[in-house]
Amino acid sequence: MHTFLTRGNALLTFTLSVLAGLTFFCFLSTALNAYSATANIDTVKVLVKNVPDYSAQKEKQDLGYLMFDLQADLNPLFNWNAKQLFVFLVAEYETTDNKLNQVVLWDKIIQRGENANLDMKNMNTNYYFWDDGNGLRGNPNVTLTLSWNVVPNAGTLSIIRGSGSHSFSFPNEYTNVRAQ
Repeated sequence: MHTFLTRGNALLTFTLSVLAGLTFFCFLSTALNAYSATANIDTVKVLVKNVPDYSAQKEKQDLGYLMFDLQADLNPLFNWNAKQLFVFLVAEYETTDNKLNQVVLWDKIIQRGENANLDMKNMNTNYYFWDDGNGLRGNPNVTLTLSWNVVPNAGTLSIIRGSGSHSFSFPNEYTNVRAQ
């Protein structure tokens, strides 16, 4: 005859095995979803300054400033397995020192049930657009793209890049005025 603890252990093990199997099948039901959407991005104001970066070296480095418009309908990305979206705007550019530079300029967390239709005008960036040198002034090809992580209830956390991007160039001269 089995003891009470042995029977409890067998019941708990069986229950956890069934739950793990159900979770795996839940993951499989949405594993092949594309999670794609189109984003329309435009820059409104673009400036570049040469200011000292006191957090690193005391040398002057380029600081980009921009305002942007963003339109994207992310509602189709939500299904029963999508708990939230982590949406972020990335600037990519090339300098003589680095082949690929990527800077996250703006982000937002959208919970399931919230409005995921983004229609933003004249938005400021959430984060500073620092370059680790002087690679922003006159840079002819800076590309903005919208990407997101779909945070599932069960499954993998993937990074998806939205279709649609916007390329712009920084001015050839530094500005001395405060960005407004």
